[in-house]
Amino acid sequence: MKTVHQSPTEPEFVQNPYPFYRAARDHGDLVYWRDYDMPAAMSHAAVQALLRDRRFGREVPPEMATKGPDHLAPWLTVEAHSLLEAEPPRHTRLRALVLRAFTSRAIGALAPDIERLCHDLIDAFPDAPFDLLDAYCTQVPVITICRLLGVPENMAPQLLQWSHAMVAMYQASRTRETEDQAAQASAEFSAFLNDYVSHRRSEPKDDLITRLITAEEDGEKLSRDELIATCILLLNAGHEATVHSLGNGVKTLLESGTSPDALGPDTIDMTVEEILRFDPPLHMFTRYVYEDVEVFGHRFARGDQVALMLGAANRDPDVWSDPDKFDPTRSIQANTSFGGGLHFCVGAPLARLEMRIALPVLFDRCPGLRLAESPEYANTYHFHGLTRLMVQT
Repeated sequence: MKTVHQSPTEPEFVQNPYPFYRAARDHGDLVYWRDYDMPAAMSHAAVQALLRDRRFGREVPPEMATKGPDHLAPWLTVEAHSLLEAEPPRHTRLRALVLRAFTSRAIGALAPDIERLCHDLIDAFPDAPFDLLDAYCTQVPVITICRLLGVPENMAPQLLQWSHAMVAMYQASRTRETEDQAAQASAEFSAFLNDYVSHRRSEPKDDLITRLITAEEDGEKLSRDELIATCILLLNAGHEATVHSLGNGVKTLLESGTSPDALGPDTIDMTVEEILRFDPPLHMFTRYVYEDVEVFGHRFARGDQVALMLGAANRDPDVWSDPDKFDPTRSIQANTSFGGGLHFCVGAPLARLEMRIALPVLFDRCPGLRLAESPEYANTYHFHGLTRLMVQT
């Protein structure tokens, strides 16, 4: 296995990681990424296979589990009860409860409200150059997830602050300050939801939190900690990835000079999938190895970790011709942007719905939309999103 070196915080890599992926993928399905001290799956075949292989999973093997530092206790408590970090049978139970509440019908019913929200946000756009990330790309998903869950919309700024602090724990640039802020955010977020769940128990409504409570009380044994962790996960994941997908998508559409025809009713699905393939919001997911196994020519031992490079898999020339070109006319093929297997993102249908609505409305209402300055990506790898997106209408 070829050893490769690349700091995930190096500025040139942060702005464009794809040349590194291309060079690493040329060495085979797996390479050893020295900076992360683990093998990394770079090809589409390897990433897809490992996403679905039950010998690999998110939950740390029991004999490797540690208590963790005391200063991170609030964050670790949320993580310990998160669907994202669980494996069967716990994952099966949690995911079934979430999907029972997070139904396609409930998601589809949001479409008219999402469209109205997009128009309302555009109505408030200033005449001078402004940050579209803040004014539109962030607001659409965070307000939508607030409405779905039943959380007051005026809490959106606070929810964003808590969410940003918590997900920063996954960044390569993580520091002790990052950890302290994540712990504080986790404690405050959990306290807010604990009170809010109690309120919803006494005053149920037609929202996701109420449906999760009902599932718990119907004998499904969703504990209070699991309920809070699930709500935090849905709020965090429900907007973080979509913010970056919308921001990266608008940037790509403007820089490529894509025709408005690509956002029509018959073409929008292909354009959304190409945006997700071409510049996804999440570039890496790790897995633990649960048994000694040899795959793609490498012998893994129980307890090893492997990085699944979603961003690299989406540019694999064995699957897509001219993969470094943005082409919204491509026929849809399964990309890895939402993961795969048991951990395929439960919010993928909502994220796609938001993109299918928000992008056409934006470009229809703002036909002269253009970049006011060159966008830059934030130093938040393995997330891949912009610091801001300055535009002029």
